[in-house]
Amino acid sequence: MEAQSSSGLVLSRKRRRESSTRDSEEGERLGKYPKCTFYINLYRINSSLVSLRPANRPVRVYADGIFDVFHSGHARALMQAKRLFPNTHLIVGVCSDDLTHKYKGFTVMNEDERYDAIRHCRYVDEVVRNAPWTLSPEFLIKHRIDFVAHDDIPYSSAGSDDVYKHIKDAGMFAPTQRTEGISTSDIITRIVRDYDVYVRRNLQRGYTAKELNVSFINEKKYHLQERVDKVKRKVRDVEEKSKEFVQKVEEKSIDLIQKWEEKSREFIGNFLQMFGPEGALKHMLKEGKGRMLQAISPRQSPNSSPTREERSPSPTFRLPFFTKTSPPPSPRPHHSGARGYLISEDDEDEDVDEDEDEEN
Repeated sequence: MEAQSSSGLVLSRKRRRESSTRDSEEGERLGKYPKCTFYINLYRINSSLVSLRPANRPVRVYADGIFDVFHSGHARALMQAKRLFPNTHLIVGVCSDDLTHKYKGFTVMNEDERYDAIRHCRYVDEVVRNAPWTLSPEFLIKHRIDFVAHDDIPYSSAGSDDVYKHIKDAGMFAPTQRTEGISTSDIITRIVRDYDVYVRRNLQRGYTAKELNVSFINEKKYHLQERVDKVKRKVRDVEEKSKEFVQKVEEKSIDLIQKWEEKSREFIGNFLQMFGPEGALKHMLKEGKGRMLQAISPRQSPNSSPTREERSPSPTFRLPFFTKTSPPPSPRPHHSGARGYLISEDDEDEDVDEDEDEEN
């Protein structure tokens, strides 16, 4: 008995572990989805909801709406409904134009356009056309709906404070989160607020004033405004181009000034090296002056004339028709002391020979 009880305890513990791991894995999968997983955990506690959950087939979730001007808020709501359970078959009901115009107002898109927009959403598995405004038990049974997904804000319409109240009371309601900042009403408000802008836009694109329901005077007014705006754009473009041109001229002028300063410093330095107080020109003038003075000033005569033995033999000059060549003349003539004539050594020798002949 003790062995059987211990084995039973072990099996029960194993089952608890398996169930806990299964719940944790499913929680991780659902954790990737939006905040509606919090409500799903609450529904699991509800025994009636657990009993309604099918075991061997996908959970059939129903979401309805108008879906006029289909936008990202609609797509996110359908994404949350699709991800309520790991295996979900999403059914989307779209109300007809007559029902919508009766309870909500005029739509931008007609019912066929809205059906087609929902059909191309990747989260949708089935589309129900001409869906009812209030869900009846017969409708739920006909489409085998397990849960109804919609945002949790009470939706008052058709004489009721909340058209989903009976669904909530039955435990079949699965709330989704609204996307803030975007809705069909917000989009229409933007268009109405900037009506003139969008009318001018469509007139430029080829739509006629009749198609836009614009009077003749307003059409001319919009055309005039468009011309004025074109002139303003051209003036703005000219101003921008002129600013760019002035900026380029300033940049080039700065470059030119910098280059001029560099060249001027270089020129001033070269000028000072050439014409400064210690420049090259001054040294050149000094050297030229010294050479000129040296060339102009005469050489001084020696104090005593050399003797005959010290003198070098005077060169003889012969005419070119003589056979014997004469040596080159003496390069160094000297001045006579009294007469101021240039007398060569040969002349002196001839004078001496003449004197000797006269004595004999």
